[in-house]
Amino acid sequence: MSITVHPTAIIDNGAEIGAGSRIWHWVHICSKAVIGKNCSFGQNVFVGNDVVIGDNVKIQNNVSVYDSVILEDDVFCGPSMVFTNVINPRSHVIRKNEYKKTVVRKGTSIGANATIICGIELGQYCFIAAGAVVNKNVAPYSLMAGVPALRKGWICVCGVQLPKKTGEVSCSNCKKYFQITEIECVEK
Repeated sequence: MSITVHPTAIIDNGAEIGAGSRIWHWVHICSKAVIGKNCSFGQNVFVGNDVVIGDNVKIQNNVSVYDSVILEDDVFCGPSMVFTNVINPRSHVIRKNEYKKTVVRKGTSIGANATIICGIELGQYCFIAAGAVVNKNVAPYSLMAGVPALRKGWICVCGVQLPKKTGEVSCSNCKKYFQITEIECVEK
Protein backbone atom coordinates (compact mmCIF):
# COMPACT_ATOMS: atom_id res chain seq x y z
CA MET A 1 0.00 0.00 0.00
CA SER A 2 1.44 3.35 -1.01
CA ILE A 3 0.93 6.83 0.42
CA THR A 4 -1.37 9.51 -1.01
CA VAL A 5 0.24 12.93 -1.44
CA HIS A 6 -1.54 16.02 -2.76
CA PRO A 7 0.51 17.89 -5.42
CA THR A 8 0.78 21.00 -3.21
CA ALA A 9 2.37 19.07 -0.31
CA ILE A 10 6.12 19.34 0.37
CA ILE A 11 7.86 16.23 1.68
CA ASP A 12 11.56 16.80 2.21
CA ASN A 13 13.97 14.05 1.14
CA GLY A 14 14.64 11.63 3.98
CA ALA A 15 11.25 11.81 5.69
CA GLU A 16 9.96 8.35 6.62
CA ILE A 17 6.23 7.90 5.98
CA GLY A 18 4.38 4.64 6.56
CA ALA A 19 2.16 2.88 4.04
CA GLY A 20 -1.44 4.00 3.72
CA SER A 21 -0.79 7.53 4.98
CA ARG A 22 -2.64 10.44 3.38
CA ILE A 23 -1.09 13.89 3.03
CA TRP A 24 -3.40 16.69 1.90
CA HIS A 25 -3.13 20.29 0.63
CA TRP A 26 -0.15 22.47 1.60
CA VAL A 27 1.34 20.04 4.12
CA HIS A 28 5.08 20.29 4.84
CA ILE A 29 6.91 17.30 6.31
CA CYS A 30 10.59 17.88 7.18
CA SER A 31 13.40 15.50 6.23
CA LYS A 32 14.00 13.77 9.57
CA ALA A 33 10.36 13.20 10.55
CA VAL A 34 9.35 9.58 11.21
CA ILE A 35 5.68 8.82 10.53
CA GLY A 36 3.85 5.52 10.96
CA LYS A 37 1.27 3.74 8.82
CA ASN A 38 -2.26 4.90 7.99
CA CYS A 39 -1.83 8.47 9.19
CA SER A 40 -3.81 11.43 7.91
CA PHE A 41 -2.52 15.01 7.63
CA GLY A 42 -5.10 17.71 6.91
CA GLN A 43 -4.60 20.93 5.03
CA ASN A 44 -1.75 23.20 6.13
CA VAL A 45 -0.09 20.79 8.59
CA PHE A 46 3.61 21.21 9.41
CA VAL A 47 5.75 18.35 10.79
CA GLY A 48 9.23 19.21 12.10
CA ASN A 49 12.48 17.24 11.93
CA ASP A 50 12.68 15.87 15.47
CA VAL A 51 9.16 14.42 15.40
CA VAL A 52 8.01 10.81 15.74
CA ILE A 53 4.42 9.94 14.86
CA GLY A 54 2.95 6.46 15.40
CA ASP A 55 0.40 4.52 13.36
CA ASN A 56 -3.17 5.65 12.67
CA VAL A 57 -2.62 9.25 13.82
CA LYS A 58 -5.01 11.89 12.53
CA ILE A 59 -3.82 15.49 12.42
CA GLN A 60 -6.50 17.93 11.33
CA ASN A 61 -6.09 21.24 9.45
CA ASN A 62 -3.69 23.98 10.58
CA VAL A 63 -1.65 22.01 13.13
CA SER A 64 2.12 22.38 13.52
CA VAL A 65 3.92 19.45 15.13
CA TYR A 66 7.18 21.09 16.12
CA ASP A 67 10.52 19.48 17.01
CA SER A 68 10.61 17.34 20.18
CA VAL A 69 7.00 16.12 19.92
CA ILE A 70 6.20 12.40 20.00
CA LEU A 71 2.71 11.19 19.07
CA GLU A 72 2.07 7.51 19.80
CA ASP A 73 -0.43 5.33 17.90
CA ASP A 74 -4.07 6.37 17.47
CA VAL A 75 -3.62 10.03 18.52
CA PHE A 76 -6.13 12.61 17.25
CA CYS A 77 -5.08 16.27 16.90
CA GLY A 78 -8.08 18.54 16.30
CA PRO A 79 -8.12 21.53 13.95
CA SER A 80 -5.78 24.40 14.84
CA MET A 81 -4.56 22.85 18.10
CA VAL A 82 -1.09 24.01 19.15
CA PHE A 83 2.09 22.35 20.38
CA THR A 84 4.86 24.53 21.80
CA ASN A 85 8.50 23.53 22.21
CA VAL A 86 10.12 26.38 24.17
CA ILE A 87 8.98 27.55 27.63
CA ASN A 88 10.22 31.13 27.35
CA PRO A 89 10.49 32.14 23.68
CA ARG A 90 12.07 35.43 22.66
CA SER A 91 12.58 36.51 19.07
CA HIS A 92 16.09 37.77 19.77
CA VAL A 93 17.24 34.72 21.83
CA ILE A 94 18.01 31.42 20.07
CA ARG A 95 16.82 28.52 22.21
CA LYS A 96 16.88 25.55 19.82
CA ASN A 97 19.04 23.66 22.33
CA GLU A 98 16.33 24.17 24.99
CA TYR A 99 13.42 22.45 23.23
CA LYS A 100 11.33 20.46 25.72
CA LYS A 101 10.09 16.99 24.79
CA THR A 102 6.32 16.54 24.70
CA VAL A 103 4.92 12.99 24.65
CA VAL A 104 1.33 12.22 23.66
CA ARG A 105 0.51 8.63 24.62
CA LYS A 106 -1.57 6.12 22.68
CA GLY A 107 -5.20 6.92 21.95
CA THR A 108 -5.15 10.53 23.18
CA SER A 109 -7.55 13.05 21.60
CA ILE A 110 -6.77 16.77 21.57
CA GLY A 111 -9.65 19.09 20.70
CA ALA A 112 -9.74 22.03 18.30
CA ASN A 113 -7.76 25.10 19.36
CA ALA A 114 -6.30 23.41 22.46
CA THR A 115 -2.75 24.39 23.44
CA ILE A 116 -0.24 21.87 24.78
CA ILE A 117 2.63 23.54 26.64
CA CYS A 118 5.94 21.77 25.99
CA GLY A 119 7.71 19.41 28.35
CA ILE A 120 4.71 17.40 29.48
CA GLU A 121 3.19 13.97 28.94
CA LEU A 122 -0.43 13.32 28.02
CA GLY A 123 -1.39 9.89 29.38
CA GLN A 124 -2.94 7.21 27.21
CA TYR A 125 -6.54 7.72 26.08
CA CYS A 126 -6.86 11.08 27.78
CA PHE A 127 -9.18 13.62 26.18
CA ILE A 128 -8.28 17.30 25.96
CA ALA A 129 -11.34 19.50 25.36
CA ALA A 130 -11.46 22.13 22.64
CA GLY A 131 -9.76 25.35 23.68
CA ALA A 132 -8.07 23.88 26.77
CA VAL A 133 -4.56 24.97 27.76
CA VAL A 134 -2.61 22.04 29.19
CA ASN A 135 0.44 23.06 31.24
CA LYS A 136 1.14 19.92 33.31
CA ASN A 137 1.24 16.15 32.91
CA VAL A 138 -2.12 14.48 32.36
CA ALA A 139 -3.03 11.09 33.85
CA PRO A 140 -4.31 8.33 31.55
CA TYR A 141 -8.06 8.44 30.78
CA SER A 142 -8.39 12.02 32.11
CA LEU A 143 -11.00 14.38 30.66
CA MET A 144 -9.33 17.81 30.74
CA ALA A 145 -10.98 21.18 30.05
CA GLY A 146 -10.45 24.86 30.78
CA VAL A 147 -7.67 27.43 31.03
CA PRO A 148 -5.56 26.14 32.61
CA ALA A 149 -6.92 22.65 31.96
CA LEU A 150 -8.28 20.78 34.97
CA ARG A 151 -9.57 17.22 35.18
CA LYS A 152 -13.36 17.21 34.83
CA GLY A 153 -13.69 13.43 35.01
CA TRP A 154 -12.49 10.26 33.35
CA ILE A 155 -13.07 8.96 29.84
CA CYS A 156 -13.21 5.49 28.29
CA VAL A 157 -11.05 4.15 25.48
CA CYS A 158 -14.14 4.55 23.24
CA GLY A 159 -14.45 8.26 24.07
CA VAL A 160 -17.49 8.17 26.40
CA GLN A 161 -17.26 9.88 29.79
CA LEU A 162 -17.18 7.41 32.68
CA PRO A 163 -19.51 7.69 35.70
CA LYS A 164 -18.41 10.34 38.21
CA LYS A 165 -17.70 8.05 41.15
CA THR A 166 -14.83 6.10 42.65
CA GLY A 167 -14.48 2.33 42.72
CA GLU A 168 -15.22 -0.06 39.89
CA VAL A 169 -17.19 1.47 37.02
CA SER A 170 -18.15 0.37 33.53
CA CYS A 171 -18.55 2.36 30.35
CA SER A 172 -22.17 2.84 29.33
CA ASN A 173 -21.19 2.41 25.69
CA CYS A 174 -18.61 -0.37 25.32
CA LYS A 175 -18.94 -1.97 28.78
CA LYS A 176 -15.18 -1.87 29.55
CA TYR A 177 -14.43 -1.87 33.29
CA PHE A 178 -12.23 0.64 35.14
CA GLN A 179 -11.04 1.13 38.70
CA ILE A 180 -11.25 4.83 39.64
CA THR A 181 -9.76 6.64 42.61
CA GLU A 182 -9.47 10.38 43.26
CA ILE A 183 -6.17 10.49 41.34
CA GLU A 184 -6.22 7.69 38.76
CA CYS A 185 -8.27 5.57 36.42
CA VAL A 186 -7.05 2.09 35.46
CA GLU A 187 -8.62 -0.20 32.87
CA LYS A 188 -9.41 -3.64 34.30
